[in-house]
Formats: sequence, structure tokens, C-alpha cells
Amino acid sequence: MKVLCNVFVFFGILLFSSNIIASPLVEVDWLNEKIKSGETKNNILLIDIRNSIGGGSFDTYLDGHIPSSIHSDYGKDGWRVNVDNTVGLVPSEEQFQVLAKSLGVNNDTHVIIIPAGVSSSDFGSAARSYWTFKVFGHDNVSVLNGGYMGWQQAYPSQIEKGDFVPRPEGNFIASFVPELYIGSDEVAKIINTNSSVTLLDGRTEEQFYAEKKHGKARIAGRLPGAELLYQENAYNVANNKLKNDSELKKVYADYLKGDVVSYCNTGHWAANNWFVISEVLGNKNVRLYDGSMVEWTQDPARPVDTSGRSNMDKLKAIIG
Repeated sequence: MKVLCNVFVFFGILLFSSNIIASPLVEVDWLNEKIKSGETKNNILLIDIRNSIGGGSFDTYLDGHIPSSIHSDYGKDGWRVNVDNTVGLVPSEEQFQVLAKSLGVNNDTHVIIIPAGVSSSDFGSAARSYWTFKVFGHDNVSVLNGGYMGWQQAYPSQIEKGDFVPRPEGNFIASFVPELYIGSDEVAKIINTNSSVTLLDGRTEEQFYAEKKHGKARIAGRLPGAELLYQENAYNVANNKLKNDSELKKVYADYLKGDVVSYCNTGHWAANNWFVISEVLGNKNVRLYDGSMVEWTQDPARPVDTSGRSNMDKLKAIIG
């Protein structure tokens, strides 16, 4: 009898856990089964976040979307906020709670984030939205691998058009998780103490080597001591999905262990590197610097490495 009780307890815990711990990525076939079973009308919420980064908008949503999905524009609806000259910062607890509740998110809702599925930058919208849920304590969240385009290619006859019926206001309560976040002051401590924490830059080589900069950054350059890993290296451009796990382990081999700070210009591209290292590959010692170079460079007292490419780097670029 004791053995049976233990078995029931085990499966009870497993069932409970399955309701609150989601896979970071879900595939279109999995989603199709959930839609057919009617689960997406109850405790699974599909949020289509198509926005200008992927050439999307509410109008493109109206022209066609995954059945039962709702729309919330990643660029307009408060997923990120602007403070002074710094763009794209994480909202406050209260701000995000209002947004999530307005979308119908409950504390036990399984949220599925749906990007357009057209580029790595577009995937960044989903990765950053995913991180935002996580940083406010909602672990039951996933990204649809391949996004709307992946669905459209797999299930072209299963496309809805028109507006969605808003869900009832949710009961989600935001609770900030500081372990996933890092601000400028702590980044400065890492730099000033020559810490072993890796500062991982997800931008292009031109921006890393101070040849170009974001329009809102005061000057070009990078965080002193940073390493470069362009976020698109995680992405299979041909099929607009993340690379498979074995490929990702090779790309991120140097970052599977140890403390990492992922940054870029505004914490958008950085979300891709954070998502892969933390959520897909399992190194939970990764924080996202949402202010990134735009915020960092606002203060002239903060150091910026503006050195260019070495002759060897230039030669490698020429050779390809």
C-alpha cells in the first residue's frame, strides 16, 4: 500500500509539474494537436506578437493567423518601455502585470509566443517576450518554433482571419526575478573588477568593432572585455527556426557553463543568446542586460572599448 501511495504521489507531482513547467520551444504539430483538442480555448493562450521587426502588424494578423490566437504588438503594446534616451527597457512589475492580465493571462496559463517566423531578429521579439514573462515569475511559457510562417507552411488550410474575441481579464500576479536581470551598475562592477563573468555581445561585427552603432547609442563600441557571438549564429536562416540542439551546443560550446551576461544594443538580439544558453542548453547562470549599449553609453564616465579589428581579423574577413 505504501508503494502504491508513493506511486500516486509521484504521478501527482509529475502531472502538477507539467502544468507549470513548459518546454521553451514547441513545434507546429504539437500546437495543432492542442488546437484540435480545444485546449487553446482554455488554459493555453496563443499570443501572436507580429510587429514591424518582422514586417508584421495587427493588420497582417487580421489577414491571417493561427486559430484561437490573439494579437499583441511587441513593438507597441508595452512589452518594452522607453526611459529618457534609453529605448526598449523592461517594464515595471505593475506595467507588465497590467499588460498580461489584459491579454487574459492567469497564473497557471501556458503562454505560447508566436513570432512571424521570418528572421533571427524577428525571433528576438519572441525570445525577449519569453524572457519578460520569465523575469516576472511566469515560467509556463513557450515559443512556437518557426512562428506563423512555419504554421502557414504546415497547415495552410487552417488559417483564421479577422479580429479575435478578447479573453476575460486574467489573474496573473507579476513577481520580479532578479536572477535573470542585470543593470548598468552591476555590469560596471564586473568590468571594474575584471570579473570572470563573460560579457557576451550578440551584435554584428561592425557594431562590435565600433564601425557602426545603434542610432540611440552615444558612441560606437563595446563593453570592455566582451566576447562576440552574433545572435544569428543560433538561427537556421533557410527554414526560419532555431538550429537543432547538437548544432547549438557547438555554436555555444564556450558558454555552456559559467556566468554570462548577454547584451547587444537594446536587449533584443541579446534575448536570442540568452534564450539559447539558458533555456535550450540549460546554463541558468545567464542574465540579460536589457539596457545594453544604448543605456551604457549614455554616461560618458562608463568605459567603452572602441578599438577596431586586428590585422588578423581583417585578413579573416577578406578570406571569408
